[in-house]
Amino acid sequence: MTEAAAATCRREIELEIPAANVTKASEKAARDIARVARIPGFRPGKAPVTIIRRQFAADIQGEVLQSLVPEFLEKALDEQKLTPITRPEVDKVEFKEGEPLKFRAVFEVLPEFELGEYKNLAVQIDPVEAGEVQVDQAIEEMRERSATFVPIEDRPAKDGDFVLMKLNGTPVGEGDPVEADNIMCHIGAEETLESFTENLRGAKAAETKKFRTEYPADYPDEKLKGKTYDYVVEVQGVKEKKLPEVNDDFAKEVGGEAAGITNLADMRKKILENLEASKEQQQSGQAKDRILEELVKKHDFPVPQALVEHQMDVRLERAARSLAAQGVDPRTVNVDWMAMRKGQQDRAINDVKAELILDRISTAEKIDATDEDVDKELALLAENSGESATTLRARLTKQGALDRMKSKLRSDKTIEWLYRNARIETTAKSEK
Repeated sequence: MTEAAAATCRREIELEIPAANVTKASEKAARDIARVARIPGFRPGKAPVTIIRRQFAADIQGEVLQSLVPEFLEKALDEQKLTPITRPEVDKVEFKEGEPLKFRAVFEVLPEFELGEYKNLAVQIDPVEAGEVQVDQAIEEMRERSATFVPIEDRPAKDGDFVLMKLNGTPVGEGDPVEADNIMCHIGAEETLESFTENLRGAKAAETKKFRTEYPADYPDEKLKGKTYDYVVEVQGVKEKKLPEVNDDFAKEVGGEAAGITNLADMRKKILENLEASKEQQQSGQAKDRILEELVKKHDFPVPQALVEHQMDVRLERAARSLAAQGVDPRTVNVDWMAMRKGQQDRAINDVKAELILDRISTAEKIDATDEDVDKELALLAENSGESATTLRARLTKQGALDRMKSKLRSDKTIEWLYRNARIETTAKSEK
């Protein structure tokens, strides 16, 4: 491990507040409490200070710490030119009457590092194909999405068919019972367990099949992997998938006449245009990712754990939002979220390093988010949210999110600058 990698962003300083300052603050705290304290046998404000000090010792100490520690800590940080990025934690407090107040402050700071080479970086990207073969693949995907399932009455199920079934599973040993209705099983498909294919091949509607299934140890469903179940399957029907014919009618239906597509040739042309546009986006996105990876490799420095923890939370939240966007409640998914969060640590460290490097490059190249950049972004967000740009700006400002948006725009502009000043090479397509 290098010296930089072994370093840390954690700092701690031990401070001592002079006894005179502590005594003065203690006396003021005692007087303030005495004015409002209710002591049996004394009118408000008339109780002796000795009694006040004895009965309210903890409150007085708390007031002294609250009034003196921030002041002396801030002064010490200024003198040592330290800027905490986390709220300093105060511990090891030594508070004795008539003596200096001693304490320790622990916090994290941004790392100091030398900005290495970042101009004219050479990165390689993988080829992205956009031709007639890809158009054919896109059309085939459209056919799959437009497929219909036709009931089969005159023959038993064979490979390629879909069995509609009601399922009841009893665990052999540990496990929870399994119940499902109106589910489709694709006979002979790669994703279908062999026991289901073997036992449902040849099935007809209204038949009942009984069989045992042993799930492999690497089965993706946590509830089932490595377990054994006895199943009772009621066959509700057998269906055959019918793909639509690729012709002008298909093109008009899936492409949409409103988009100017009236025949198959129009649709193929439109798909090719979309693939070309997507190709450019994929290649630039891939190049920018590789540039950041290269920058992180070239810079070795420690990162604040607080920023890493925050980035791990961001990544976890992003995964949960992705599930929610697909209509899946993240709370119902059988996922070890804590293990997933821990698994994001290395990526989170690289994310933080990349942002710190980008910040330094932005400063070095005088790249910033202008008012015009902010206005454009607000207009775009407002259009998508249905709010006015003025209302959105006010809300983001109140939430403290406008500065974060500016920071993101600054980083994006810096990445774009690096992309324009990099040497991008496309790797040769591997022969299979």
